Amino acid sequence: MSLLDAPIDASGDPMKNDAKAQAREHMLPHFTKGSAWKQNLGVMERGEGCYVYDTEGNEYLDGLAGLFCTNLGHGRMDLVRAATEQMEKLAFYPAWGWATPPSAKAAAMIAERAPGDLNEVFFVSSGSEAVESALKFVRNYHVSQGDDARYKVISREWSYHGTTLGGLAVTGVPKFRDPFLPMLWDGVRHVRNTFGDTADDLASAKAIEDMIIAEGPETVAAVFAEPIQNGRGGLVPPAGYWQELRRICDKYGVLLVADEVICAFGRFGYSFTSERFDVVPDIVTFAKGVTSAYQPLGGMVIRQPLVEAVWDSPMASYMHGSTFGGHPVATAVAVAAMEAYDAEGIHQHVLDNEAAFRARMDGLFATHNCMKDVRGLGYFYALELMADREGGAELSDNQRAQLQGGVLNGFVRDAGLLIRPDDRGATMLVVSPPLVANSDVLDDIAGRLDQILDRTEAWLAQND
Repeated sequence: MSLLDAPIDASGDPMKNDAKAQAREHMLPHFTKGSAWKQNLGVMERGEGCYVYDTEGNEYLDGLAGLFCTNLGHGRMDLVRAATEQMEKLAFYPAWGWATPPSAKAAAMIAERAPGDLNEVFFVSSGSEAVESALKFVRNYHVSQGDDARYKVISREWSYHGTTLGGLAVTGVPKFRDPFLPMLWDGVRHVRNTFGDTADDLASAKAIEDMIIAEGPETVAAVFAEPIQNGRGGLVPPAGYWQELRRICDKYGVLLVADEVICAFGRFGYSFTSERFDVVPDIVTFAKGVTSAYQPLGGMVIRQPLVEAVWDSPMASYMHGSTFGGHPVATAVAVAAMEAYDAEGIHQHVLDNEAAFRARMDGLFATHNCMKDVRGLGYFYALELMADREGGAELSDNQRAQLQGGVLNGFVRDAGLLIRPDDRGATMLVVSPPLVANSDVLDDIAGRLDQILDRTEAWLAQND
């Protein structure tokens, strides 16, 4: 049955009336179990600010900013107008040998915001593509300089760098990797992440140097790391960590890549979180917040001397491209989003509210014995769970399996708080709202989290 033949509900909108049935019948969901899709499928219809509404009229607080990306909130007509006006002028033209006014302006604005001499911007359509592009540039650069033996990459355990096969090879989350291991490139080495590191030992930085030496520095092309690691829950590196990575990479001729797909564009109070940690990587990847998710756009920013070295070499070009890279509509929205970040002081708003946000999370920790830890900065926090903090009891295998298998997600959904019940290395609740969230919204988040944690503690008391 076509949409034109679908029965019309009282609203007169056949699409609204039939969307759930059509989705259940024809859509293959992302990272969703079949049982959940069949039983708990919802259809999100509209959004305003930090809240979204499904077709049944239920309100939800978007506590994850979509997927760490609707930084300016929902219902931004300025971004809609930017897309519409660009479509009226030029809906599409490829970036193969051509620029468009919005792609040129977006590149200039991104370069202006990037630290140091990160001045060359390459556009794609997503974060995974951005990581793939960085991988290919790293190899392209070394080959252009005659270092053909350099192909290995070092990244960290539990890190997340995308779902395409190249990005997945760099990713360190076992549940995402394991089904595809025979298909993954074997040039990646994973080392310990910053969990448990101190400024005195910088153990994870030492692990990277040890791996470079063990593999042979002449074979190592790059180190990939998120400034604040998402996987394993809001891992904030100790002071001096990024300076040590920079020193190590410089010592062995290895390129340093900061994967800022989540971190960039204000999540931690800066356009690029590398700036917060006072480091200039060789490449920074970005996506998500660059358009506040109003259009798909990703990319990487590269240090200008590296690009010029490739252009001046016999290779003479970066051998990579995509149809939609630098899409004029997406880059027009990026320009509008960056102008909004500036005009509305969004980054400073995050910094001004960071301590108050953390205080709310610490308050929950003080009153809920099922919380093991709170980690994060800016507008990104992970709440790790355990069975009994006072008694020192971790979650049992049964508790962990049930909480991760749907119990915790049910509590989250009942509270109307769209956050991630994370199971990558621990049982956690990850909170990362739109950057426009004010004190009232942060209070609302804390209140709904309080409800979720109350129910979790009651459930743990009944299930061992």
